[in-house]
Amino acid sequence: MKKRGRFLIAALSVFSMVYLLTGCQSKNRLVSVPEADMEEETKEIIEVTTAAEPEANETQTEVPDERIEVDGKIQSYLTGEMVDVAKADRRPIAVMISNDKESMPSYGINRAGVIYEAPVEGGMVRYMALIEDYDDLERIGSVRSARTYYIYFAREFNAILTHCGQSTFAKPYLKYVDDINALEGAGGAAFYRSKDKRSPHNAYTSFKLVQTAADNLGFSQDYDEDYAGHYRFAKPDSPTILTQDNAVDAYKIYPGYQLNNPYFLYDENDGLYHRYQYGAVHSGDEGPLTAKNIIIQYCQQGYYATTPYLNINVHNREWGYYATNGKAMPVYWVKDGEFGVTHYYDFADHEIELNPGKTWVCIVSTKDESRTELHGKE
Repeated sequence: MKKRGRFLIAALSVFSMVYLLTGCQSKNRLVSVPEADMEEETKEIIEVTTAAEPEANETQTEVPDERIEVDGKIQSYLTGEMVDVAKADRRPIAVMISNDKESMPSYGINRAGVIYEAPVEGGMVRYMALIEDYDDLERIGSVRSARTYYIYFAREFNAILTHCGQSTFAKPYLKYVDDINALEGAGGAAFYRSKDKRSPHNAYTSFKLVQTAADNLGFSQDYDEDYAGHYRFAKPDSPTILTQDNAVDAYKIYPGYQLNNPYFLYDENDGLYHRYQYGAVHSGDEGPLTAKNIIIQYCQQGYYATTPYLNINVHNREWGYYATNGKAMPVYWVKDGEFGVTHYYDFADHEIELNPGKTWVCIVSTKDESRTELHGKE
């Protein structure tokens, strides 16, 4: 069975719809900066939800009620899982990664705790992979350029943005984030070009190069003292379960991107969504990509003047879906101020709790919400 977003949202109560729409005023007002030159990029450079039950032989580290260290581990801000303190208490890198066919496979993307997927020019999408577990990675990428909205996403996680250039419209916003930029200053030494890909699909970085650049640029790798994390996570032994009362079956999810035509297929055996695109399994260098949580976040979208560069509004409240364990429910999202965290709520105004694990966030234009498809079990 296939359900499109407009059918599900129509079934919501009138009160919920009014509540959402009153927070979605100024539909055409997008944050913008003055019109300028085109992109600077090609310069040569050296997861409220259900959780899968643990397997009988699976050992799980208990998650404490507070974020405190237990046996050398602490709860990750990215996944909600217990991981080594040295990794969980170190700011993640937010790497801009290409989705061009010529760049495949993506290196390091399997390690991301959170992946943002958003459109750029010409119908192409690009990823921002938030990675805390990258100590042994010698190749991460291919790394591409940033856009304004990715800067906001990186700030939400107190991450170090790692990128090869940026659109002109994004450049004024880089001052609001710690970034390692291949095209400026000490950041250039953090990247190298491989010989097995063509430019601009062959720019990569590594753990050692990122660490050296961060030190040279004077970036602290400790989270800001006032950072309290991004998502709320359910405890592994007490998941919040989506039911038929507030959700629909979502075994197969098409976000609605047309060029790469991606979808997520839920596997009951491991309780994860498996990623497909370009007509095949979507794999990184370490194997097929999976996620525990899928968030589809609809955003108002326009263009910068007469250019092909998208201006995606990540500030004005809109709606979307949260999916996990083969179910999906409608949610709405609200961002704390210009640079604060985005929160996701059900239509009873409760902030959702993600199940521990990886999260994939699909940023989709409000104009394309009818392209989103949620399929039941075949």
